Amino acid sequence: MINPLKGLGDLRKMQQQAQQMQQALQQEEVIVEKDGIRVVLRGDQQVKEIEIDGVLDNRIADAINEAVKKTQELAARKLIEMTQSE
Repeated sequence: MINPLKGLGDLRKMQQQAQQMQQALQQEEVIVEKDGIRVVLRGDQQVKEIEIDGVLDNRIADAINEAVKKTQELAARKLIEMTQSE
Protein backbone atom coordinates (compact mmCIF):
# COMPACT_ATOMS: atom_id res chain seq x y z
CA MET A 1 0.00 0.00 0.00
CA ILE A 2 1.28 3.44 -0.90
CA ASN A 3 1.60 5.93 1.95
CA PRO A 4 0.36 9.32 0.69
CA LEU A 5 1.89 11.08 3.72
CA LYS A 6 5.42 9.85 3.00
CA GLY A 7 6.05 12.97 0.93
CA LEU A 8 5.42 15.15 3.98
CA GLY A 9 8.33 13.55 5.80
CA ASP A 10 10.57 14.19 2.81
CA LEU A 11 9.37 17.80 2.67
CA ARG A 12 10.14 18.30 6.38
CA LYS A 13 13.59 16.84 5.89
CA MET A 14 14.23 19.19 2.96
CA GLN A 15 13.01 22.17 5.03
CA GLN A 16 15.34 21.22 7.89
CA GLN A 17 18.26 20.89 5.49
CA ALA A 18 17.45 24.28 3.94
CA GLN A 19 17.33 25.88 7.40
CA GLN A 20 20.66 24.32 8.33
CA MET A 21 22.23 25.56 5.11
CA GLN A 22 20.82 29.06 5.70
CA GLN A 23 22.28 29.12 9.21
CA ALA A 24 25.66 27.91 7.94
CA LEU A 25 25.69 30.54 5.19
CA GLN A 26 24.94 33.30 7.71
CA GLN A 27 28.22 32.42 9.45
CA GLU A 28 30.32 32.77 6.29
CA GLU A 29 31.60 36.10 5.00
CA VAL A 30 33.05 37.36 1.73
CA ILE A 31 35.11 40.54 1.84
CA VAL A 32 35.82 42.52 -1.32
CA GLU A 33 38.03 45.61 -1.36
CA LYS A 34 38.26 47.71 -4.52
CA ASP A 35 39.03 51.37 -5.22
CA GLY A 36 38.67 52.49 -1.59
CA ILE A 37 35.45 50.55 -1.03
CA ARG A 38 35.25 47.55 1.29
CA VAL A 39 32.13 45.36 1.27
CA VAL A 40 31.46 42.55 3.73
CA LEU A 41 28.76 40.19 2.49
CA ARG A 42 27.41 37.22 4.42
CA GLY A 43 26.99 33.89 2.68
CA ASP A 44 23.22 34.38 2.70
CA GLN A 45 23.74 37.46 0.49
CA GLN A 46 23.05 40.02 3.21
CA VAL A 47 25.39 43.02 3.24
CA LYS A 48 27.00 43.16 6.67
CA GLU A 49 28.91 46.41 6.20
CA ILE A 50 30.18 48.88 3.63
CA GLU A 51 33.21 51.05 4.18
CA ILE A 52 34.10 53.87 1.77
CA ASP A 53 37.54 55.46 2.03
CA GLY A 54 37.87 54.15 5.58
CA VAL A 55 34.44 55.44 6.68
CA LEU A 56 31.90 52.83 7.71
CA ASP A 57 28.45 53.69 6.35
CA ASN A 58 25.85 51.03 7.05
CA ARG A 59 23.06 53.20 5.65
CA ILE A 60 24.15 51.94 2.25
CA ALA A 61 24.18 48.34 3.48
CA ASP A 62 20.70 48.77 4.96
CA ALA A 63 19.37 50.21 1.69
CA ILE A 64 20.88 47.36 -0.34
CA ASN A 65 19.50 44.74 2.05
CA GLU A 66 16.03 46.31 1.80
CA ALA A 67 16.24 46.27 -2.00
CA VAL A 68 17.31 42.61 -2.00
CA LYS A 69 14.42 41.74 0.31
CA LYS A 70 11.96 43.48 -2.02
CA THR A 71 13.29 41.56 -5.03
CA GLN A 72 12.92 38.30 -3.08
CA GLU A 73 9.32 39.20 -2.23
CA LEU A 74 8.69 40.05 -5.90
CA ALA A 75 10.11 36.70 -6.99
CA ALA A 76 7.95 34.87 -4.44
CA ARG A 77 4.81 36.66 -5.68
CA LYS A 78 5.65 35.83 -9.29
CA LEU A 79 6.23 32.20 -8.40
CA ILE A 80 2.87 32.03 -6.63
CA GLU A 81 1.17 33.64 -9.62
CA MET A 82 2.79 31.13 -11.97
CA THR A 83 1.81 28.11 -9.89
CA GLN A 84 -1.78 29.33 -9.46
CA SER A 85 -2.27 29.88 -13.19
CA GLU A 86 -1.31 26.29 -14.04
